[in-house]
Amino acid sequence: MTYKNRLIYLVSLIAVLALFYAGSFIINIETGNRRSSSMIWLDSRLAASADRIAISIDDQNFELVKRADQWFVSHNGIEYPARLLRIEDFIGIFTKRAAWPVRSSGSSSHERFGLDTNTAGRLTIFGGNSILLDLLTGFEDNMGQEVYVRRYAQSEVRSGDRLLNSYMTSPVSSWYNLRLIPESEDGKVSAKNVQRLSVFDGNTTQVFTRRNRGWTITGADVADPDWNIIENYIGIVLNTEGDNFDDSVSFEDPGLGKNRIMFELDDGSVITIRLSDGDETGRRYAHVFGRDYIYSIPSWVSARLFWGPSSFERQ
Repeated sequence: MTYKNRLIYLVSLIAVLALFYAGSFIINIETGNRRSSSMIWLDSRLAASADRIAISIDDQNFELVKRADQWFVSHNGIEYPARLLRIEDFIGIFTKRAAWPVRSSGSSSHERFGLDTNTAGRLTIFGGNSILLDLLTGFEDNMGQEVYVRRYAQSEVRSGDRLLNSYMTSPVSSWYNLRLIPESEDGKVSAKNVQRLSVFDGNTTQVFTRRNRGWTITGADVADPDWNIIENYIGIVLNTEGDNFDDSVSFEDPGLGKNRIMFELDDGSVITIRLSDGDETGRRYAHVFGRDYIYSIPSWVSARLFWGPSSFERQ
């Protein structure tokens, strides 16, 4: 190899190595930036001890409260059952590692990001007597993809999943578990737990009793009952939900006793649902024995609760 060729080879090698080093340097910087923006707001082990969540944004203030492994929505002095799965998904935003890049470290930027303490939304998660997480939420970015946040009493501003803002700004009713039997949401009560279902609709009574792997029916003339249809019907009633709670009707209203649905479960417990007749639109009101609130049941849902005998015939 001549001197000239050797020189060209060495220069080319140096150039390749320089490009490789520069590329590695850039990759390291980008990796470092991703790592610095990736974070977890709340350790999952601490999150498991959460028993109260206070949400305050605009003119909306309410709390989610946990008692005996059940969550409730506390609003205007009244507690309603809360949607467990929604709360779990909400807390999951803070326990899962995700990108929350730093947007500012100075308090002078707080007003620009909507994070001034007088205007920002506030989310506080408690565990016992301790505060597990205290966050302020502000504006969304120009693309509507991220929301700006900062820890309460700290200056650093970060941005991340706007889903947080969707939860914060949704109406309090979106947190209600409007199932007549809230325990059906997470499978604590399902059709397999039902030993007997009694349905009283005005002048007729239908009783479905589990027997071995099938069902018997009394009070209805069903020549060839389809057990799968019966199981499906029981599941529908178990998972029935209203569209809101209604405080205009008292649970002592005698009109709520005209129609009843009663579940007898395998643990010996009994769940009794009292329903009103349908109004001019078909809407009914329902009260579950032992609870202090009334469900409003829209007409299309109400129609699914009471089936005629022919509906249970094998096709």
